[in-house]
Amino acid sequence: MGTSFNDQFDQYGIWRREFALRLKLLSEWLKDHELLDAAVEERLRRLETQMRSDKVMVAFVAEFSRGKSELINAIFFAGYKRRIMPASAGRTTMCPTELGYDGGVPPCLRLLPIETRLQPQPLMEWRMVPEKWIRVDLDVNDPAQLAQAFEKVSEVRHVTVDDAKALGFWHDDSPEDNPMLASNGLVEVPRWRHALINIAHPLLKQGLVILDTPGLNAIGAEPELTVNLIPQAHAVVFILGADTGVTKSDLAIWREHLISDSEEAGSDSRLVVLNKIDTMWDSLSTQAQVQAQIDRQRATSAEILGLRLDQVIPVSAQKGLVAKVNNDAALLQASNLPALERALSDGVLGQRQRILRHSVTTGIGELRVEAMRAINIRRRDLAEQMIELKGLRGKNTSVIRHMRARIEQEQGEFDISGAKIHAVRSVHLKLLREVFTLLGTSTLKAEMAELTKALRTPGLKLGVKRAYTLTFDRLRAGLQRAQSTSGDIQSMLTGTFRQLNTEYGFSLQAPKEPDLARYARDLELVERSHNQYLGVANALRLAQPEFADRLVRALGTRLRMVYESALAEVELWNKSAAAQLDAQLRERRRNFGRRLEAIERIQQAASGLDDRIAEITAQEAALDELDAKLAELTSHLTEAPAANAAAMEPQRQTA
Repeated sequence: MGTSFNDQFDQYGIWRREFALRLKLLSEWLKDHELLDAAVEERLRRLETQMRSDKVMVAFVAEFSRGKSELINAIFFAGYKRRIMPASAGRTTMCPTELGYDGGVPPCLRLLPIETRLQPQPLMEWRMVPEKWIRVDLDVNDPAQLAQAFEKVSEVRHVTVDDAKALGFWHDDSPEDNPMLASNGLVEVPRWRHALINIAHPLLKQGLVILDTPGLNAIGAEPELTVNLIPQAHAVVFILGADTGVTKSDLAIWREHLISDSEEAGSDSRLVVLNKIDTMWDSLSTQAQVQAQIDRQRATSAEILGLRLDQVIPVSAQKGLVAKVNNDAALLQASNLPALERALSDGVLGQRQRILRHSVTTGIGELRVEAMRAINIRRRDLAEQMIELKGLRGKNTSVIRHMRARIEQEQGEFDISGAKIHAVRSVHLKLLREVFTLLGTSTLKAEMAELTKALRTPGLKLGVKRAYTLTFDRLRAGLQRAQSTSGDIQSMLTGTFRQLNTEYGFSLQAPKEPDLARYARDLELVERSHNQYLGVANALRLAQPEFADRLVRALGTRLRMVYESALAEVELWNKSAAAQLDAQLRERRRNFGRRLEAIERIQQAASGLDDRIAEITAQEAALDELDAKLAELTSHLTEAPAANAAAMEPQRQTA
């Protein structure tokens, strides 16, 4: 049946751990050979952080009673030989639930009370305040205790209509979306706003994050879920009922929260599951007739949702779970669960590995260039010394004294040049501060304050899209100014480095200018996810100031991540330029010291010249070895992840 999602994710984790280990060895080797300047160290740190903390988020989205939690049980938790997520009749996930692993936190379930919606802080800020969450400790070796604890995510509260309005679950202008009103006049709402489950499940330990979302009413009431978490998921699994196909509420979730007009519906990151195909297994129909019925439902769903047929996968999560628990291969095949697992592994992990591999190859390539530059500086200095020393063969003492005086004069002139280099850095940093301001927190806060002010204008928010459009236009203009300023800095660096190379024999090369255009593309993605949320369906909600404020705070959280990434790239660019200059200044000072030392030794002993020439020859050979070793260590790090992981699996089993 091929490699399951669990198996392939395991291989993915092995490759990442092996890469992190090799990266550490490279770091130690570079440090031992004094090749670890600030820029190289920063590149190494980022690559290691990216590799160790890389997460793959899979979001499961569905209307109520589509078997979403059962599907999560079948794919990820069948090893417990029972249900872990609440999936029995009448028990369903009522609040967004994230399952992941953080080694610094004990196994626990953390629950954020629904009342926090009445306060202005976005969800991201609540994560930083653990004391505000209700914590339930978990015993990962006791499946019954886990399942009992997880039932808390299905807890509800009964509140008045006014309280339901304040919490975002009741809207007088759209009664069809409101929850049922009980005979006592109270409304049922989720007890918790968000749940975080931290357990050392093998897949979660390797970076998988599972996002289990509630139905349409709860999704729409939590802007941060819609505009931040779901759009950032690497894959979205949308679950339908095989017997009902695409219902009106299913289509509303799909159009309003999962696919925007400008997005490719056929993206491999979107999978649709036709769940509960076992309800169509009919003893009065032949197997061929049942399959034909499933195929028709699959084709109809794909057409309505604008997907390729292979992106709609019919399964029975319940039968798949039973089959795994009972080791029933025939039932597992009939459930078609392995087909979904293959689609997840090929689509989600395949795409993630390609992105990570490209990032690794680029990062290691740039790191190697930085380290090679340091080796080449040393090689050039040795070549200059060799020419100088060979020119002294057969010369008398006065010539050697003259040579010493000339070196000391060069050293004095070089020391004076420090003021000129300092002036260049001052201009560079002044321009750089402009970029930092444009991409800084204060600029972003000012834009969010301006948007909030616009949205608080009294009356129905018919102009809300325009307010958002103007905000994103200003943000894009700011990015363009930052790119223009960075272009000025790049031109200045190129010209200055060329001048310093001519005057002092340096080999400086301006590092690659940061590409801020890709952050403009990120802005477009964020804008797209918000625009689809600003349709007529949410116009009435947006008329409520507290809801509009929550939406802006969610936007600010997402934009902060984009701007922090852009700033980090600018900072690395700056470090690369400064590190080059520092390295060449340092090597040049060392070179003067070595040249003066060689002259001293030649003056003191007749054999000093030949000894020094022999030493330089040996040092040149050592540099060649350094060069070869650097090539070897870096090439190991750019091997294909999938092939490397597959190759390591049998080795691990043999060991």
